[in-house]
Amino acid sequence: MIQEIPRKAPNGIPMILVLFIAQIAFAFLAIRGGHPLLMIVGALASIVTFISWFGLFMVHPNEAKVLQLFGKYTGTVKESGLRWANPFYSKLAVSLRVRNFEGGRLKVNDNTGNPIEIAAVIVWQVVDTAEAIFRVDDFEDFVSIQSEAALRNLATSYPYDGHEEHVVALRSHPSEIAEALKKEVQDRLEKAGVEVIEARISHLAYAPEIANAMLRRQQASAIIAARQLIVEGAVGMVEQALQHLEERDIVELDTERKAAMVSNLLVVLCSDEAAQPIVNTGSLY
Repeated sequence: MIQEIPRKAPNGIPMILVLFIAQIAFAFLAIRGGHPLLMIVGALASIVTFISWFGLFMVHPNEAKVLQLFGKYTGTVKESGLRWANPFYSKLAVSLRVRNFEGGRLKVNDNTGNPIEIAAVIVWQVVDTAEAIFRVDDFEDFVSIQSEAALRNLATSYPYDGHEEHVVALRSHPSEIAEALKKEVQDRLEKAGVEVIEARISHLAYAPEIANAMLRRQQASAIIAARQLIVEGAVGMVEQALQHLEERDIVELDTERKAAMVSNLLVVLCSDEAAQPIVNTGSLY
């Protein structure tokens, strides 16, 4: 398995000065050497010096240059600035900057078989240039395809909406889903020398063909939950009212009157609209 080999390259600025002086000196020797042997040596050295100029290359911040000698990987230079290396090295630039990938909307079935639309944003960067260049054909395309595959697999592993508290769902547990998606994508991109920094769902919705039915279902669930809360509160208020009447000895109510009072209070407290009470101006009984 090929892995990144850190490579240090000499600073290119001093090399410019050295090559410039050597170029002038050898050119002068080739022209004014006097002896034919010195002139030949000067000419050859001048040619070698001229070729050495092609060893200069620039490394930008958050960039790396992958060096190859006749197809053999020799190392990666990450130090920014003007550098010099063997002029016969091929130098391939690889960006180490943090990148965003936002995939298109995928239509998949969730864990319960409901068709949903889902999309995600993946934040990633190259951490091993050798693996990114030599283990996969095109690491950017590889990130795109594998991220979508991981998102599709994640969507089929969880329900869209959890109707029970302990069930992890796509809509109700964004942090847990984001962590699971990050791990899923990282496992697939490990071989490409890529690190996933963050992965989050950017779009989540039911498919159009079932969106209306699911919306009514969510509304019904919300209404039921609200009704349960209202009833629990109303029962507590009725219980508190009866308890206060007995403790303060305001009025004594038999079982039948208590039942009537409970019924009236529940109607008032649980009604959707304001109740219109009928005031009894006569006796209690």
